[in-house]
Amino acid sequence: MARQLILWSLLGSCLWGQDLPRTAAHAVRGKIRIDGKLDEPDWADAEVITLTQQSPEPGKPSSYPTEARVLVAPEGLYFGIRCGDREPARIITHTLQRDGDFSSDDAVTLVLDTSGDHRTAYLFQVNAAGAQADGLISGPQLTSLDWDGIWEAATSRDSAGWTAEIFIPSRTLRFDPTHAQWGFNLERFVARDRTTLRWSAPLLDARLDDLARAGRLDGLDTLERGSGLSITPFLLAQRSTDFPSGVSHDQGRVGVDINVALTNQLGAVLTYRPDFAETEIDARQINLTRFPLYFPEKRAFFLEGANQFQYGLGLESEFIPFFSRTIGLAGGQVVPLDEGAKLLGRVGPLSVGALSIRQEASATGPAATLSTARVSWDVDDHLRLGVLATDGNPGGSGTNRFSGLDALWQTSTLFGDKLLEVGAWGGESHGTSLPGGDPGGWGLKADYPNDLWDLNARYSHFGDALDPAMGFLPRPGTNQESAGVAYQPRPSTPSLAWIRQAFFEIQATRVEDLQGRLESWQVFTAPFNIVTPAGDHFEADWQPEKEVLVQPFLISPGVTIPVGAYRFDRYRIQLESAQTRTWQAATTFWFGGFYGGSLLQWIPSTGWNAQDGHVRVTASAEQDFAHLPWGNFVQRLMQLKGEYAWSPALILSGLIEYDTESRNLGTNIRLRWRPRPEADVFLVWNRGWERPDLTGPLRFLPQDETISAKVRWTWRP
Repeated sequence: MARQLILWSLLGSCLWGQDLPRTAAHAVRGKIRIDGKLDEPDWADAEVITLTQQSPEPGKPSSYPTEARVLVAPEGLYFGIRCGDREPARIITHTLQRDGDFSSDDAVTLVLDTSGDHRTAYLFQVNAAGAQADGLISGPQLTSLDWDGIWEAATSRDSAGWTAEIFIPSRTLRFDPTHAQWGFNLERFVARDRTTLRWSAPLLDARLDDLARAGRLDGLDTLERGSGLSITPFLLAQRSTDFPSGVSHDQGRVGVDINVALTNQLGAVLTYRPDFAETEIDARQINLTRFPLYFPEKRAFFLEGANQFQYGLGLESEFIPFFSRTIGLAGGQVVPLDEGAKLLGRVGPLSVGALSIRQEASATGPAATLSTARVSWDVDDHLRLGVLATDGNPGGSGTNRFSGLDALWQTSTLFGDKLLEVGAWGGESHGTSLPGGDPGGWGLKADYPNDLWDLNARYSHFGDALDPAMGFLPRPGTNQESAGVAYQPRPSTPSLAWIRQAFFEIQATRVEDLQGRLESWQVFTAPFNIVTPAGDHFEADWQPEKEVLVQPFLISPGVTIPVGAYRFDRYRIQLESAQTRTWQAATTFWFGGFYGGSLLQWIPSTGWNAQDGHVRVTASAEQDFAHLPWGNFVQRLMQLKGEYAWSPALILSGLIEYDTESRNLGTNIRLRWRPRPEADVFLVWNRGWERPDLTGPLRFLPQDETISAKVRWTWRP
């Protein structure tokens, strides 16, 4: 390890440096009203931050002048952003939903690195209609918008553009009040021509979530954390009905979360009888593989501080040693939780995350205490070392533990302004619930994710007894290797002005068992993939692959693929209109060979929005038509989503889904009202119907229904 540290230090000393901008927050002398209008005298006295074009032409003059100012008061930070626009009638917003998709909306985004570790941060985003999104950053390309904080935002429009005004209470953030400087960056996106402006590092190779490139925000020594205590109780009333049996069940539930500041940068979260009735349901997926599907975590308690548990570079859903969805969920059913605690924050150069929670007994296993801990050490600005451990078996009996080490070295200044990441990890499972075999795993990855060239290489070993019960590992007992190259030019010749960026990609993956026998290989190639200045997308792909089955594969009811080796070619054509339009449409065709036969997959979708995001409807479907030597099958999945927003604080949303595999038609209707930033009211209706006969008349029988009403509020003494 000592030799590695010396090598990394020498490499870092050979890289070029870069100057980062600085600004200072102006102390508030009067009262600031969050109304989207910067008309208080303090705004005129604050230091002006000017944003520069980052894309498509870095550093060049822009027709969208953008200025920002920052104010500070003991209770929090105020941000005012003035977004100039010569054609304000063309400002685009598609949604007022909290944490909605703002990728095609005029919006501003700011990041705050309150710990100063240049890796983790808070993200806050506001679109031109005043809708809010927030999340946590764990590193470059690792941003989750599932965390919800308490903060305020408002916007206003006029003949010269629009304005965003934001207030972030200091008690929403974890920080050390003795440090008067944070990492800070600010970005504006103009949707209609996909122009991006940024304060720090306005470069094509720089990402907003690359915190090593963030500027510096000074003058924060007056921020106060308050008592460091917040109490969030909730009340739940719920009625559940099983229609086939005619049995209904009513319940009331009371619970509470308590946040306590232990030190300036370390806090604890205590929870009693947590409930997640308001959580959005998972969108259904069709699975044509022999491996389990990945569904992201959406429950608020587990999302708080989730970036502290990030492990390994680029593992994504390939291997997650601590996957919080294993807690409180079994076979798609909710398992009640009693009480739990979390520890989150920093101690000097150490980042700390720990969780322990009690899960009640269920049909899949006895009651269990489930725990995990993660500690990361920032050796220097480039190198982070970490450990992760889990203890518990949420879905069965017997003991199960996992322990692992990981290392990440990264720089944003390779060749002056390029990002490079190199990571390694290793771990092992322990316990009486494990099968015999190899309980260990390890991996290496190098990633060069830049604008013109995007390169990656990875190798992973997963033992056949590597079985973290609190994790997600779809393919144990394998050695996996992959490498990819993407050349992504931005044409500058007039004849190609209709192309904003082209992507020529190739990604090869090979999977073998532990004896070196091939299980599968795949080569994804994209010889034609372009995006226009407006955001329209056209792509054609070729994907040769091979699958070796060592046991029969039941791919659909009544259709089993026998043992054997199967070599086939898949092709894709994808057409997508720009999401900035009032009407959006997309279609994807996958076709070609499939396990000795053929498979056609058609995935169309369309969307419509009106009244600046107050009304939004999207419809999508997937239809799979398979013709195999062992039988034919058709699978269909249809989804309809809708939103009606009176304002960003009052939104009615709905989801209707039907798939032919389960023959289930499900609805989820949710009304969310936020009368104040610290209070929420939810009304949720879930109902399921089943179609008893796919070949008979179109008839659905009611199966189950749940109606929930929940009130949640936060008190900060």
